[in-house]
Amino acid sequence: MNKTVYVGMSADIIHPGHLNIINEASKLGYVIIGVLTDKAIASYKRLPTLNFEYRKTIVENIKGVGEVVAQNELDYSINLRKIKPDFVVHGDDWKDGVQRQTRQNVIDTLAEWGGKLHEVPYTKGISSTQLNESLKEIGTTPEIRMNKLRRLIEAKPIVRVMEAHNGLTGLIVENAFVEDNGIKKEFDAMWLSSLTDSTAKGKPDIEAVDVTSRLHSVNDILEVTTKPIIYDGDTGGITEHFVFTVRTLERLGVSAIIIEDKTGLKKNSLFGTDVEQTQDSIENFSAKIRAGKQAQITGKFMIIARIESLILKQGVDNAIERAKAYINAGADGIMIHSKEKEANEVLEFCRRYTEIENKKPLVAVPSSYNKIYEKELAEAGVNIVIYANQLLRSAYPAMMNVAKTILKHERAAEVDEQCMPIKEILTLIK
Repeated sequence: MNKTVYVGMSADIIHPGHLNIINEASKLGYVIIGVLTDKAIASYKRLPTLNFEYRKTIVENIKGVGEVVAQNELDYSINLRKIKPDFVVHGDDWKDGVQRQTRQNVIDTLAEWGGKLHEVPYTKGISSTQLNESLKEIGTTPEIRMNKLRRLIEAKPIVRVMEAHNGLTGLIVENAFVEDNGIKKEFDAMWLSSLTDSTAKGKPDIEAVDVTSRLHSVNDILEVTTKPIIYDGDTGGITEHFVFTVRTLERLGVSAIIIEDKTGLKKNSLFGTDVEQTQDSIENFSAKIRAGKQAQITGKFMIIARIESLILKQGVDNAIERAKAYINAGADGIMIHSKEKEANEVLEFCRRYTEIENKKPLVAVPSSYNKIYEKELAEAGVNIVIYANQLLRSAYPAMMNVAKTILKHERAAEVDEQCMPIKEILTLIK
């Protein structure tokens, strides 16, 4: 009887190392490839460039492959117990790092029916990570970038978004990461905040910076990054103007726009009821959403409705009523906003929101209730968390301190430790 061989792989970029593993596996028997889903890959590293269906199709057409199945978890054990292969074949480069425990689980699971792990020596000079970095340097296309936000929402428990207001902060969001127990943590997307964009330009956050000017910031960030972009559209302006904004952002490859249900002169929501703010009627705002959706060329761009009911002390009932109406009008997502120090009201909204039958992805912005963890938000049903202004808020005091220190000492030597080396700033932009 022909032996069965199982090979798990992400197959995002097929290189000679993958082909060598498949070739070695085919020598042992009938080869079944478990292609990791987007969700499985995103659980421990970046979202793959190609979606699952594309990757599956590629692997199905490689010589030596008998069949292809989905592997929905990084852990092989579920698929292995279904298939009960005689062998699992893998490169020998998973003995350390995040996949070390996965390897041990494979060995333990195979032992249940006498299966064996066959490890193929790592192909030197070939690295999927390095290949992906090379691809990132080339850039991306508007269509690929735009669609990536929807893929992230489907693949990750919560999508982590950080504000960017120029090319340099875009590079920070693009490249910042930490390693935590073998898991690479990074930001998934960037938020183009009207507050931070206006402040960086020395203007108040009252829509004094027009869309044309803001699009310059968008283009600066698009040129040096590849991650999805969510655009802060304030109120969206009058409906007739909003449709042109939607078309422009979609053409550029921006993934989503978030618009708030207020009217009149824009005033930042974190002022709450300390300043006069007027909430739009459900009918008018729903009409704006419908007009924006009708203006789209593709189905990938997202219009997310931001509900200000909690900011304006209108309560959770009002917020839920509006969420239902905006979804029915075609909104692709809902953002709930609050200026309270505790997350209780937001979490109550989340609890009620999960009961909505046709609910869409939910967005939270914990600027004031910042003690809550991402895991708590995800468990409450939040799909996207936005850190809306922290980069600019941290940059200003640091720069002001340097400026004052130079004034005090009448030289720059005292600020050297607060500044990156001159050589490093010269080589920061490749």
